[in-house]
Amino acid sequence: MVIDLTGGSEPERTRRRPWRAYGNRGLLPWAAIAAALALTAAIFFRWGSAGDPATVAAPPSPSASATVLTVPQVYQTLLPSVVFIQATGGSSAVARGVEGGTTAAEAATGTGVVVNADGTVLTALHVVEGATAIQVTFADGTRSAAKVATAEAADDIATLTVSKLPSVVVPAVLGGAGLGVGDAVVAVGNQLGLRNSTTAGVVSGLDRSVGRGRTADLTGLIQFDAAVNPGSSGGPLINTRGEVVGVIVALANPTDVGTFIGIGFAVPIGTALGGDGPGDGPALPL
Repeated sequence: MVIDLTGGSEPERTRRRPWRAYGNRGLLPWAAIAAALALTAAIFFRWGSAGDPATVAAPPSPSASATVLTVPQVYQTLLPSVVFIQATGGSSAVARGVEGGTTAAEAATGTGVVVNADGTVLTALHVVEGATAIQVTFADGTRSAAKVATAEAADDIATLTVSKLPSVVVPAVLGGAGLGVGDAVVAVGNQLGLRNSTTAGVVSGLDRSVGRGRTADLTGLIQFDAAVNPGSSGGPLINTRGEVVGVIVALANPTDVGTFIGIGFAVPIGTALGGDGPGDGPALPL
């Protein structure tokens, strides 16, 4: 059984949710970001701390590490770019035929990753598909309404635009060319309502296919064994250089339990960006 990773909720969270996709969007040149930050005089930014005025934040520097990072370093690198997504009013995976039922979900939770200086969020389409309201919570606690900007059902990928940005936007570094079986990877997400949970594993296989009932199969997927669960959908799969190499979309379990048994799947970042393969996708801007 293939299970999507849309999560249920904690107190203000919600129930579970299901499947699908994306399109193209431009990334702002980093020179423009630097100029904008310089003209802003001083930017103050704290990660949930309280007390006296924060120090001036340096402009984000989106570049892959030249050395291998530890799991804690990968986590710290990606944390500012990972968001929590709550969607209400959409249809569940069951309603779209993954299991052949007709149930509708009132709400869903998932994960996303900021990929653009304008706050564009990359996620799994099934997290937000059909939703009447979407809320994104950034790493610093900033909450914003969001809407689906682009969707690609064939790959279960979507991008979201937000109405309110945090003080500092930190897009993730995207990469993945040369990813191979056995390479170490890290998953960051909001599985089972546990915010920014981080797990590590390896790439178990490439070019995998996953059935979706009456919907066309997802193909060309990365198989990995870093633990993921409902709520992980749309989160980043990251290599040891701090690059997002895939977007997490599903796990496999031969039972109806819906929990992780060592087989997760991610859409390669090149495919998520509108390319044809697992690498970096088309040249940015998208």
